[in-house]
Amino acid sequence: MRRIVQILVAVLAVAAALGYMSARLNSSQGYTEGNTLVVYNWGDYIDPDLLDEFYEQTGIKVIYQTFDSNEAMLTKVSRGGATFDVAVPSDYTVSKMIDQNLVLPIDHSKLPNLMHIDSSFMGLPFDPENNYSVPYYWGTVGIVYNPKMLGSKTITSWSDLWDPELRNEILLVDSAREVVGFALNSLGYSLNDTDPDHLEEARQRLSELMPNVKAIVGDEIKLLLANEDAAIGVIWAGDASIAIADNSDLDYVLPVEGTNLWMDSMVIPSSATNIDGAHRFINFLLDPKVAARNTEYIGYSTPNAGAMELLDEEIVGDERFYPPAEVTAKMEVYENLGKRMLAHYNELFLEFKMRRK
Repeated sequence: MRRIVQILVAVLAVAAALGYMSARLNSSQGYTEGNTLVVYNWGDYIDPDLLDEFYEQTGIKVIYQTFDSNEAMLTKVSRGGATFDVAVPSDYTVSKMIDQNLVLPIDHSKLPNLMHIDSSFMGLPFDPENNYSVPYYWGTVGIVYNPKMLGSKTITSWSDLWDPELRNEILLVDSAREVVGFALNSLGYSLNDTDPDHLEEARQRLSELMPNVKAIVGDEIKLLLANEDAAIGVIWAGDASIAIADNSDLDYVLPVEGTNLWMDSMVIPSSATNIDGAHRFINFLLDPKVAARNTEYIGYSTPNAGAMELLDEEIVGDERFYPPAEVTAKMEVYENLGKRMLAHYNELFLEFKMRRK
């Protein structure tokens, strides 16, 4: 009897070891034992019903985690210790992640729905062959304003924000590139400017804006504007569309000096353990019907030509959010300015925030 027990123990030990080796092998090949997928994305940036639908179709449960800035996302991904299967960085951050070997190549043969992406959104400078990234959503940085709260005033430019009559009326997004960028634009400079003298002018320009700034906020900016807690907000286009949907008195303008045209993309971080699931999830989001539903929910502009055909003309015909070529021609994409210069941008922004307190 003891002999039988010893044999059973030995068999169980071998089975456990084989199971462990199998799990390790599956992990190394892009599969996870629990059939889960960890997605790292911006807040309020996907229709949550789609996560349930993906699970129903594939049996893969999505663990959804959020960040509020590219810098925060990059820090967490590069630090290690956390596993992410899909992440959604912006253009210049994709470039940084490629340079730092933080992303894995994407197998286009596993993405049949990639054919639905408009070719004008493929092959952009931050990833010319789209070897590491797939377009998710795009948009602009602009100004939401409430004409009812401003009386006869109209907003058409960045420079309008410095009007002394707008004291304590402006909300800003909590992001260095956006805030330093529009200060540079207001001075007639590129939002990718690295000239020390120009950046010093931008610092002084932001200092002069302080009396007009009510708060620097995150995702809640759209709710605050819709509730008329402030008359003006510097905001991303998708958040602007949601605020306007909640308060029809609001309007959104692309400043005449020019602004940022950004692209958020889906990538597979090098820490991914469910690579096959990551491809399935990306391909799922590229399906035109799924992309159309997601677009209606989050309010941002889709690069998916198939989805565009399914969306109401009221959405795709709105030039505030789908601006014509002559308008986008004046816009700039954020460039990867290098570690030292990006740190300098962050220092300028932090100084601005601290001096407000």
